[in-house]
Amino acid sequence: MTTRQRGHWCLGMALALIVSGTALAGEPIRLGGIFSVTGPAAFLGEPERNTARMLEESLNAGGGLLGKKLEIIVYDDESDTTKAVTAADRLLKRDRVVAVVGPSTSGSTLAIAPKLEAAKIPLISCAAAKKIVEPVKPWTFKTPQSDLLAVQRIYQHAKAGGIGTVALLTVSDAFGAAGREELKALAGPLGMQVAADEVYGPKDTDMTPQLTRIKGTAAQALVVWGTNPGPAVIARNRMQLGLKLPLYMSHGVASKKFIELADPTNAEGILLPAGRLLVVDQLPEGHPQKRLLAAYARDYEARFKQPVSGFGGHAWDAVMLVAQAIRDARSASPAAIRDALEKIKGFQGTAGEFTFSPQDHNGLTAEAFAMVRIRRADWELLR
Repeated sequence: MTTRQRGHWCLGMALALIVSGTALAGEPIRLGGIFSVTGPAAFLGEPERNTARMLEESLNAGGGLLGKKLEIIVYDDESDTTKAVTAADRLLKRDRVVAVVGPSTSGSTLAIAPKLEAAKIPLISCAAAKKIVEPVKPWTFKTPQSDLLAVQRIYQHAKAGGIGTVALLTVSDAFGAAGREELKALAGPLGMQVAADEVYGPKDTDMTPQLTRIKGTAAQALVVWGTNPGPAVIARNRMQLGLKLPLYMSHGVASKKFIELADPTNAEGILLPAGRLLVVDQLPEGHPQKRLLAAYARDYEARFKQPVSGFGGHAWDAVMLVAQAIRDARSASPAAIRDALEKIKGFQGTAGEFTFSPQDHNGLTAEAFAMVRIRRADWELLR
């Protein structure tokens, strides 16, 4: 080998080593996402998927995480618990993700959580049921405000309005069962009596029989717990029956999709606890969430040409909490992410201010909720 050939060989080897090193340094940080992009819960999962994609792009445009590209691998569980379990298996065994955000629904979250716990991979759920994080499980967190906090806000608002007796109408799925449990348990301590306790099925298309029975009770208000389409059906049936009781809904309908499904006339005056994203324009200038919420709403609506929803916000919180944990830990190992999540304090998200601890894997207080009312097909912040 001549001196010139040896020089070319050394240069080639050096370039090969540089390229190899760059490829290794550029190995992406893989985050899993399971959302109900299609099926009955698509009003939850579509904005969650959209938000995750938007954040993936913006984080990578800003240099990624720890100098590495973030790759979010999203599966659509089609609003089916069995498919959520299949998606979790793929993320764990094939995709080797460092954490999972989602699923969209409480039932699917409860179905996959044991798998994530066994694999020691952090799960940051976008579903609301309190039992997702109570009792605390080491690797499971969630971003939506808990049903317990929502029930407290509803009863406190009703009590302040002179209401002491309510009727309950809840859906017979995991979210509805969790809400029903809290509604019944907190009624007495918060000074409420339950005059009726009715249930409907997730696929029911007419709740007139339940509402007719409620109409014959001493209830002063109706509390409905579920996610679309059932609550929209109830809003229509209520008007058809001439049932004039004040109607409270859960935070499970906090999107414009509910108003569309119910029809604005039927939705007029309905009350519910919700995150402040829905009423960001009505927040005072000094509110600590206003700038963040306004920026997210502006970016989302410009990108996807549809109204922002609190459900997309749950995915924003989940992805950004993982990103914060990775930065804080200076590591993308699952164990480091889990430990760093548990130490996050005062994180401003779309749902509120998150402060996690070994005893609290939701990190929100009742202050995360505002009471809103539907007025003229839009949201009105109650002060």
